[in-house]
Amino acid sequence: MTKFTLIIGALLIALGVVTYAIGADGKHSPTALIPAGEGALLLIAGLIAVKPAARMHAMHIAVIVGLIGFIAAIVALIKRNPHGVALFSMSTMALLSGIFFIFCIRSFISARKARAASGVGAPPA
Repeated sequence: MTKFTLIIGALLIALGVVTYAIGADGKHSPTALIPAGEGALLLIAGLIAVKPAARMHAMHIAVIVGLIGFIAAIVALIKRNPHGVALFSMSTMALLSGIFFIFCIRSFISARKARAASGVGAPPA
């Protein structure tokens, strides 16, 4: 999941920078950089997760960032009714964040099952 976190973080940063550079009607809105902010947080969490001792905590932070990014993008799509570049940016942010969140949850479930099967960290009977 660490590599996947780094990839999603990099994609969100690229999305924010590109949509900021493109701008709408020649204007560069700072809100276009919101996906880049989420991506930077995911990138930092991914880099921290490279260290095995910090992996669990970093990935839990990353999944929270992904969930907040997904919710924020969906709410913005509903409330603002964007078009053009903003619609593309918000939709892509929601898609990337949603996919990231789903894969994190699946990874957490399989890690818990693996721990339970090995008897490490299993709840007492």
